[in-house]
Amino acid sequence: MANIKSAKKRILVNKTKNENNVPKKSTMKSAVKKAVVNPSEESVKEAYKRIDKALAKNIITKNKAARAKSRVSKKLNETK
Repeated sequence: MANIKSAKKRILVNKTKNENNVPKKSTMKSAVKKAVVNPSEESVKEAYKRIDKALAKNIITKNKAARAKSRVSKKLNETK
């Protein structure tokens, strides 16, 4: 356990941020998986929305967002 006050605060802040980010990341992953398994215009739109929100909140990096969008759009184009 940390002894320094700032270190204790960092532990608490990191825990809080983790608790907030995990559900958002999970919903993003679920939306992407749904769009990949059953690609439709609506599911792809929802996946893009979730990816962009996670990117805006710095939950994922821009390269991961681009990769996820690419995979989703690739699956959609394969079905057309």
